[in-house]
Amino acid sequence: EKNLKLEEKITKLQQQNEELRARIEKNTVITRQLSKENANLQEYVEKEMEEKKKLSKTNEELLWKLQEEDVTSPVKLQSPPSTSFHRCPSRNSSPAKVRTLQ
Repeated sequence: EKNLKLEEKITKLQQQNEELRARIEKNTVITRQLSKENANLQEYVEKEMEEKKKLSKTNEELLWKLQEEDVTSPVKLQSPPSTSFHRCPSRNSSPAKVRTLQ
């Protein structure tokens, strides 16, 4: 009778052992998949960071060029063309706005 009880316990423990091994296998597969996904995401993040650095550098260079252009280019202060009023030789003698070129 004792032997039968022990054999039943052994059978139950073997079943539990098999179930745990199956769970370990599934977890191992999931862990490998997650590791691969993590590595891919890490690579993606690194590429994105490199691209961001390149864009930032390009932006700085363009800003520098723009500032240099502003500093080196002569300031062009154009006065608006002068305007004078002349009487038109037409029938009505109201003043007409005429631009004179400098």
